[in-house]
Amino acid sequence: MPQFTDHPADDLQYRVAFTHVTGIGPARMSGLERYFGSLDEAWSADRTQLHEAGLDQRTIEEFETTRATLDPAEAYGRMLDAGINALTRDDHRYPRRLREIPDPPPLLYIRGELVERDEWSLAIVGTRRPTSYGVQATRSLTSELAAAGLTIVSGLARGVDGIAHETALDQNGRTLAVVASGLDRVYPPEHKGMAARILDSGGAMLSEYPLGKRPDARYFPRRNRIIAGVTLGTLVTEAGEKSGTWHTVTSALDQGREVFAVPGPITSEQSTGANNVIKRGLGKLVTCAQDVLDELNLGPIERQAELVEQLPEDPMEALLLEQLGSEPIHVDELSRLIQQPVHETAAAMATLELKGFIHQVGPMTYARR
Repeated sequence: MPQFTDHPADDLQYRVAFTHVTGIGPARMSGLERYFGSLDEAWSADRTQLHEAGLDQRTIEEFETTRATLDPAEAYGRMLDAGINALTRDDHRYPRRLREIPDPPPLLYIRGELVERDEWSLAIVGTRRPTSYGVQATRSLTSELAAAGLTIVSGLARGVDGIAHETALDQNGRTLAVVASGLDRVYPPEHKGMAARILDSGGAMLSEYPLGKRPDARYFPRRNRIIAGVTLGTLVTEAGEKSGTWHTVTSALDQGREVFAVPGPITSEQSTGANNVIKRGLGKLVTCAQDVLDELNLGPIERQAELVEQLPEDPMEALLLEQLGSEPIHVDELSRLIQQPVHETAAAMATLELKGFIHQVGPMTYARR
């Protein structure tokens, strides 16, 4: 299995500090770390050095303003006191599927816990103003999918998001909320009780924004890539044509994840977006939970979780699993990666498929469950 190392606290505190700086996102943080060798060194750099590292004047000014008022060790301590962890991409607790997307958060804040079965999760998203049809469809599908063992992921927003979280909780299922603010600021305010229920049930809240960060319209599209990124696929139950839901759908498509949509009345504006997902061939039409489970080639989730915990004893099978993620890969490429004959690689892959570790997504092409 891949080996991951947890960052020491003195390194993490600078990572946390940089997420407080407006204008420094994943790409710029990575660039600073490459240029200076460490974020500790970057934090103490002068204006000339920061400019040479690629920061523009405005971002440098934002950074200096933040640096003058924020102590990294103190900010890190406040985060821990609030019951929040910060996970880097090489932390073993960082969600595996999220690590695979093109632009994973360099630092993921989490309140609560992620568990092994969250590998089998589905995003359920849609309009903030659902019709009675949308409410019914969301409740019915979420109830069945949660009962089947899938972890339900959404954005804690009004409308479909809230209905999905609430229904999963009512089914005693797992649900994760990905938010566009610091984890100490629940938005919308009326969902504070729901956020507490999610944490009390053993679920979790996730964000790439630090403590104290208020929700901002610019953050929601970025948040949506995380919703899509931690899941096997995204289900749209009801959404208009010009909806924030489209950010999640396009993120899922860009990440190579499955997209599903519930058809709605052709006379309803609230169903235009979902209907267009189907009409344009961007996602699969869904009328029941089994449609989703069949498309994802999922059997009982409890059984699959058991299989993952029982890692193969055969060295070649274990080596192949290290190379496999949710992105499909051909046997020929796998053979090259592990430097083994194609026929032996194909035989081992067939065994892994029978054991339930992987599934075939095309001719001699596989992905991990």
